[in-house]
Amino acid sequence: MHPHDDHHHDPGEQHHDHHHHDPGEIRLQHVVLDLGDGIGALIVHTDPELLGTEVEISPAGDDGRRSHKAVLRRRAGARDACVLVYDNLPEGTYTLWVDGVARAWNVRVDSGAVAELDWRRTSEAGSPRG
Repeated sequence: MHPHDDHHHDPGEQHHDHHHHDPGEIRLQHVVLDLGDGIGALIVHTDPELLGTEVEISPAGDDGRRSHKAVLRRRAGARDACVLVYDNLPEGTYTLWVDGVARAWNVRVDSGAVAELDWRRTSEAGSPRG
């Protein structure tokens, strides 16, 4: 775990306090994504080993302006999934960071759309994923 500042937000972004919960706890609440003109979202699927890991995101070319989300276990239908959900992202290209090291570059988020990354080592069928 590394120290971080919980106040990484844009001046126009609504600030809210958040509480840290057990990352292994299954989140049953539905995720509501704010999508629209100029705004998109990003979902990253991970292996359970990353539960609780805070993954930072920054606009491409602006590595110092990072915010973070933790990998959580969420209910998806009848199954559980380990995911990061970045909502309310301005359309653009992003870099994702784990422990201060860039893990994904040029991640495109389009207006009104949900982008997805798959960081799982294997798919459900057992074939490798990129």
